[in-house]
Amino acid sequence: MIVHIVKRGEWELAAGRGTYAPDSLQAEGFIHCSTPAQLIDTANRFYRGQNGLVVLCIEESRLKAELKYEAPAMQRGESAGELFPHLCGELNVDAVVRVVALPCDADGSFRLLDGLQE
Repeated sequence: MIVHIVKRGEWELAAGRGTYAPDSLQAEGFIHCSTPAQLIDTANRFYRGQNGLVVLCIEESRLKAELKYEAPAMQRGESAGELFPHLCGELNVDAVVRVVALPCDADGSFRLLDGLQE
């Protein structure tokens, strides 16, 4: 399983269309995803203080687009050895097996969600 963080409203629109294609797909050529173990660090790094987020739990075997595990751009202190899943095409919504709310704490941080540990 891989995961992706998105605003609830964006996901609801995509679910109605049958595919999800965020701006990063056109700008960078892929959709940023994480493993469950990378989720909270990613949330705290890029989404701190944001409300209305959900985590898409994606079953890799159901993906229609190519999935690659690649090193991130080294700009925020990531380890060169850590690989992140990048979906190189639109996400077919039937690959999403679960959608989980991702609330932030009062200080804007996120913590591990029950059931999303690897």
